Amino acid sequence: MQVTETLNEGLKHEFKISVPASDLDAKAGAKLVDLKDKVRLNGFRPGKVPVAHLKKIYGRSVMAETIDQTISDTNRQIFEDRGFRLAGEPKITMPTEKDQVEELLSGKTDLTYTVAIEVVPQIQLADFKSFSVEKPVVDVSDADVDDAIKRIAEGSRPYSAKTEGTAEKGDRVTISFKGTINGEAFEGGTGEGIQVVIGAGQFIPGFEEQLIGIGTGETRTLKVGFPKNYLNDKLAGQPAEFETTATLIEAPGEATIDDEFAKTLGLESLDKLKEAARERLTAEFAGATRQKVKRALLDRLDESHKFEAPPSLVAEEFNLMWNSIKAEMDSTGKSFADENTTEDAAKEEYQKIADRRVRLGLVLSEIGEKNKITVTDDEVSRAVIERARQMPGREKEVWDYYRSNAQALAQLRAPIYEDKVVDFVLELANVTEKKVSKDELFKDEDAEQTAA
Repeated sequence: MQVTETLNEGLKHEFKISVPASDLDAKAGAKLVDLKDKVRLNGFRPGKVPVAHLKKIYGRSVMAETIDQTISDTNRQIFEDRGFRLAGEPKITMPTEKDQVEELLSGKTDLTYTVAIEVVPQIQLADFKSFSVEKPVVDVSDADVDDAIKRIAEGSRPYSAKTEGTAEKGDRVTISFKGTINGEAFEGGTGEGIQVVIGAGQFIPGFEEQLIGIGTGETRTLKVGFPKNYLNDKLAGQPAEFETTATLIEAPGEATIDDEFAKTLGLESLDKLKEAARERLTAEFAGATRQKVKRALLDRLDESHKFEAPPSLVAEEFNLMWNSIKAEMDSTGKSFADENTTEDAAKEEYQKIADRRVRLGLVLSEIGEKNKITVTDDEVSRAVIERARQMPGREKEVWDYYRSNAQALAQLRAPIYEDKVVDFVLELANVTEKKVSKDELFKDEDAEQTAA
């Protein structure tokens, strides 16, 4: 066998391999001998079929199998000998002309092919003990708890019928309506006794605002447009009219925050409600702190590990993001000008983000491999159970989906693995706490999640 490297440019390599026909013939012959004891042919006793006869019947298929196995074994040996970690599947080029293929399958010519690969670079990990990471910490104050309970109360406030006046923002209006598009009724376009809180954003844009000023018993024609990203494709982007009658208008009252109010929420007393609110806020703040610390650590890892990311992986990551961005813009009708940018500038920015994500992914993987960090089946199962809990009534459906979908399970496993690697590095790094305000903790949260 002869192996010649024909390309060595950065992370790209290409090899030309030649395997003598005699080697292929020997391997195919061994397969035929093994096959002799397994096949049953009319006119021959078990195990007594001549190899020459088997070659006439199965020779081409056995040789094809031999060629595939030889290519696989040879490539693996080439990569292992050179310590290569592949960034993607190798690209194999073989003779395609009919005469060449026929001679190869007949064992009359050498196997000659080329294999092109892109490799993952060698990564020299930084000294994580030299890392300094700031951990923002927020204490849950009594005022935070009171505000949280007030928000709960606003969602549970009582309403009472208005004896005079018309509907205002914040009022709850009970309506009946009939919707049409181009004068034709459509499925799901009618409703009776539907309650709408003006300003709550429960209906399609423009609907609730047109109810301001309506009186009890009054009928209005509301003109609206379904959003371009509306779930029902037949209605998405369509202009519609709703003949709407207000049957009841109610003004919001104030919920009294006391023990009785707490009991309506299933808690024993107001003190218990405050405890529950404090626990929820503590968990919420802890989650935001975790995201800040993780982002800071990823920034530090990014700064400390500069290397060329495999172009194919970057292109794949970029395409995933870009396709998602374009789909969202198409559904919302927004343009790059609406975001104060251009398509070329946006592409350049997302190309940088894709490069960062790929490099960080490789660094985290390297840390995990070198330190034998793994994700157990129990951890994945707990993640599946948590997903199932988020969809009441469909738990079995969720469980079956993940059990039969290896790719979906891998998507659950990936963030668990990443968090375990992050925790490993944080254990070595110098983490210092810093008291901050709630506003500081949640500042730029969306931007951070986009770039991470």
